Amino acid sequence: MMLHIPGVLTAQQVAEMRRRLDASQWIDGRATVGEQGAKVKQNRQLPETAPLALELGQTILAALNNHPLYFSAVLPLRTIPPLFNSYAGGEHYGAHVDGAMRRMAASGDWVRTDVSTTVFLCDPEEYDGGELIVTDAYGEHEVKLPAGDAIVYPSTSIHRVQPVTRGARVCSFFWTQSMVRDDMRRSLLLELDQNIQSLRARLGDCPELVGLTGHYHNLLRQWSEV
Repeated sequence: MMLHIPGVLTAQQVAEMRRRLDASQWIDGRATVGEQGAKVKQNRQLPETAPLALELGQTILAALNNHPLYFSAVLPLRTIPPLFNSYAGGEHYGAHVDGAMRRMAASGDWVRTDVSTTVFLCDPEEYDGGELIVTDAYGEHEVKLPAGDAIVYPSTSIHRVQPVTRGARVCSFFWTQSMVRDDMRRSLLLELDQNIQSLRARLGDCPELVGLTGHYHNLLRQWSEV
């Protein structure tokens, strides 16, 4: 399931993040990938444990956790602290799959990567190229969103970032271990939850809606790994 999450960050939050990020010291993006990824990755990142990355990452996670669509779609259990990257001057990231497990830099705990999230910190007209291309059974999907918006997609997907030929593409990205490992089950729960919310707005809590809500929670209880 790929899902566009609009309006995660306000324009003011994006502007302040960009001001501070643009004045930061970036490092080679290959520092945070394995052997396969290092062969196809050309970009810059903030150091994983940089105080600014940790601070801005907490702001992003707080905004997402308060966004009902994000929570319903991802059902987050554990999340790797957000990272920040920048592409310019032809930099790109070739086709790759994210590693199945990542270790928290602070605690050393392992996190299974079920869902990948990218939060865009610049508008599409600020740069040429830089599209996120996600490949699944239905073909290739091109993503280039307004600043402050996010895209979530299964970490099992092959994906790439096209070369940036003008300007700079600045984003935050991270991985989440979901309470529900299976992407199809997460999709079904999201669809059921959205229909419940729509019916509640129209009809209130009628007996049938209470029953559907019960089915949602019983499925979550059955499928969750918490």
